[in-house]
Amino acid sequence: MDSSQFFWMAVNFKYWDDCMDIDDMEAMWVDPEVSKEWIDVGETKGQKVHLSRDPDGQLFLTQTEMKAVAGIIVHRHFKLQIDPDMICAIAEIESDRQPTAQCYNKKTKEITVGLMQMIPTKAEWLVREMGYRAYEAHGNIEGNPELLYRPFINVYFGAAYIKWLSGYDGKQRSDEFVVRAYKGGIKKATHKSTMNYWLRYLSVKQSLPSREPQISENNSLVPDAHGSVVSASSKAGDTWIYWDSRVSQEDMDELWRHPDVLKEWTESGERRGKVRFSQDAEKRPYLSRGELTTVLSALAELSSMRFVNGVGPCSGIMGIDYPTAFWLYKDVGYKAYKVNSVEDFYNPFLSMYFGAAYLAWLSEYKGRERTHEFIVQAYLRGPENVNLQETGPLWLKFQETLGYYEDPKKLGTWELLHFINRLSSILL
Repeated sequence: MDSSQFFWMAVNFKYWDDCMDIDDMEAMWVDPEVSKEWIDVGETKGQKVHLSRDPDGQLFLTQTEMKAVAGIIVHRHFKLQIDPDMICAIAEIESDRQPTAQCYNKKTKEITVGLMQMIPTKAEWLVREMGYRAYEAHGNIEGNPELLYRPFINVYFGAAYIKWLSGYDGKQRSDEFVVRAYKGGIKKATHKSTMNYWLRYLSVKQSLPSREPQISENNSLVPDAHGSVVSASSKAGDTWIYWDSRVSQEDMDELWRHPDVLKEWTESGERRGKVRFSQDAEKRPYLSRGELTTVLSALAELSSMRFVNGVGPCSGIMGIDYPTAFWLYKDVGYKAYKVNSVEDFYNPFLSMYFGAAYLAWLSEYKGRERTHEFIVQAYLRGPENVNLQETGPLWLKFQETLGYYEDPKKLGTWELLHFINRLSSILL
């Protein structure tokens, strides 16, 4: 599609129902602040809900609606990895919360679209290369850029891009870097041209309305840490609570047969078909050390601190990114688990499988048998960043962490390479 044609494409939503599906509408109605706001202006559940318009007739989301959309997207796809207020502040600056806003940059020949002013080609890249496919059922972004006018889809891709920026080049990036890079690109994240944008962001973010925790009258709805409201029976979502909803029955049977896991689960009162993940004070699911039993455990500790969903830009228990796993699946032949989207890595077995596959590949990087020190550092930093001239802090940390899981007398660090080569023969 020609850019100029898309720029002038007419988009005319009248109702929320025109630009979102039933599940998204239900999630909005469940939010107590949204439902109150809608009922106060005469909307009725079960009927179409009008989108707001400004005096010039432009569609916009109220701050309450924007906060809810951001909170729901983060809760579903980026829990505890992105601050919803960052999304809200960027949407405020980029589009004035107008879902059909669009802008054509004559210099770059790029069009930015919707609440987060996403570039269609960037959304296509996030789907194709990074595995962000949660809204694929609505259609392919490539060839259908008008999907970016839908608030939930646009915010989803904006959040995915924020997450990518937050871990750019394998480093944990500051909010300032992320916000300025969102505006001007990576090269201008520290350039003076994006400083005013950062200052404006800080001002807008500080002025955002707060959301006080609320509980519904029947006590069946509770807010998460970001203000999103979900059923109390599925706090953080049933799929976030139970082992059984994340892994196959075959894998669950293997876990139940492991004596240490069996003992731990029995003592904590777990029962077959509904085994809970351990959770920290912030309700983040993680694996106990008893549920991890190999050298992979030490890498999981360093990569994700054993959190099932990963930490920051790292997805899953092993911190394997989507492009690496998809390459291992498609080109190297590791097909025990199918990779469809980045959310697949929230299955601990799949993440551990591709972690082991990557270790096996690194053990013969560029056709040479590699030392265990190289393999560990390459796993954590990338093979091109390994410097074996001096003992790296990551290797020392790995050795220390390994001691949490294995008696050093039983498994010395020099046995790691043998372990990895054994994994290679099993997996291939």
